[in-house]
Amino acid sequence: MDTRGGDLSPEGTDRGTAVEFVYRPTAADFEEALRARARRTPAGRAEALLVPLAAAAAAVVVAVLREATPIGWIISLVVSLGIGAWGTVWALRIMARRMFSIVEPYGECRMVADDNGAVSTGERVSFTVDWSVFREYLETPGLFVLLGGDRAAGVAVLPKRGAQDPADVDRLRAILDRNLKRR
Repeated sequence: MDTRGGDLSPEGTDRGTAVEFVYRPTAADFEEALRARARRTPAGRAEALLVPLAAAAAAVVVAVLREATPIGWIISLVVSLGIGAWGTVWALRIMARRMFSIVEPYGECRMVADDNGAVSTGERVSFTVDWSVFREYLETPGLFVLLGGDRAAGVAVLPKRGAQDPADVDRLRAILDRNLKRR
């Protein structure tokens, strides 16, 4: 990733396919992105299921060691699964807020994308990203979520509300389809 900044206009891009989004990131954007990742990727599902399954396994071990009755087993399993699910949602929310805290100082962001990659500029930072940094993307009703490739773990969030024209959402989807795998 080049962090030296980049061109703020579509001039340095393929003019026919360049698309521009202007938006201010929110914590809700990152929560939506992480929920979508947890539902639609194998790694996300594994992370989401890890805590509830570990809690259920611990409940079984405790029930066996304490020689619990079948009712005790059932109650402990239900409670542990509930606590594990709550813990997973809580952890996802905390992770989203931490991710947001990193980009919040950037303020309003302007992103110009074409088939070569994207140039993103905030109030305090600019960077250029080649599409090879990402492996795939997924789409939610409000976001495009770019998922890191083999060399870079990460999630990039691009809110659709930043489109300058409703057709820009379709144009960005076409650019992403040409350069990344859709999940």
